[in-house]
Amino acid sequence: MHRTTLKNIELLKTRFDERKTGKESLLTLLEEAELPELVFNSNAIENSTLTLDETEQILEHQILPPNSSQREVFEAINLGKVNEYLSAKLAKNAVLTKEMILLVHGTLLSHINDEFAGCFRKSKEYVRVGKHIAPPPEKLPSLMDNLMADFADDSEHILDRIILFHLAFEHIHPFLDGNGRVGRALLNFQLKMIGYPPVIIRNKEKKDYYTALQRYDDKGDTKPFEHIFALHVKESFHKRLAYLEGDDIVPLSMIGKDHPKHSSQAIANAAKKQSLAAFRERGRWKVGKKGFAEWEKSHEHCA
Repeated sequence: MHRTTLKNIELLKTRFDERKTGKESLLTLLEEAELPELVFNSNAIENSTLTLDETEQILEHQILPPNSSQREVFEAINLGKVNEYLSAKLAKNAVLTKEMILLVHGTLLSHINDEFAGCFRKSKEYVRVGKHIAPPPEKLPSLMDNLMADFADDSEHILDRIILFHLAFEHIHPFLDGNGRVGRALLNFQLKMIGYPPVIIRNKEKKDYYTALQRYDDKGDTKPFEHIFALHVKESFHKRLAYLEGDDIVPLSMIGKDHPKHSSQAIANAAKKQSLAAFRERGRWKVGKKGFAEWEKSHEHCA
């Protein structure tokens, strides 16, 4: 990741660490509120047809939507359980292991594909993702060992290691099914291990996400995913800082009406680029009024 980007993220992390003391319960509430959105988007990327509202009803009220498929219901329930399992591991300061990865996969595919839940691909089990044919199963033991060793090597910045882990994991595609959802769950586990907030890779951005993975598969190019990752980390920090600092949070569309000298397009672009400290809740862009005032003062919108 570019050094300037890393520095900007580290400044947000420092600010976050200073503000969160004594407000851990608020952060827990934010994560709990985010869980249906996180589960919905991760499953939707893999073509689940459940809506966000339906996912929320399943996870929070155990209400099954009419005419829903059993598989999609279990996909939502199981991904919620994966989050619970990894949260419990975080509470015990556990480090990531291959055994944990297998348990995550086993939980994810329970009652869906029990015959290979919790198992790496075996002999003669091949997978293709778009144009990419994953490495043969015979290579998985050494590839996974190298993946874990590279992540444990602290000679590189931890965020760079998280990025490379995700790209390499999806390139290896060690399972017959569930690789994307497992990979995104592990990414958030790794972020939370180092005191960073989780991120939500959204279904609406699936094309850019898949393109970034494909660029790594084809050319070993990490930059497209680095860009996506940095934007998501900044957005997650911006959301939590708005709440921790008690900012007056309003929809982005509303603040645009109150500041007509800025075009709605300019404000939207600043939000997407994260030069404006905006964030999404249930897919809707919001911003704190103090955060917006800081953006105006800095004139970053003119860059």
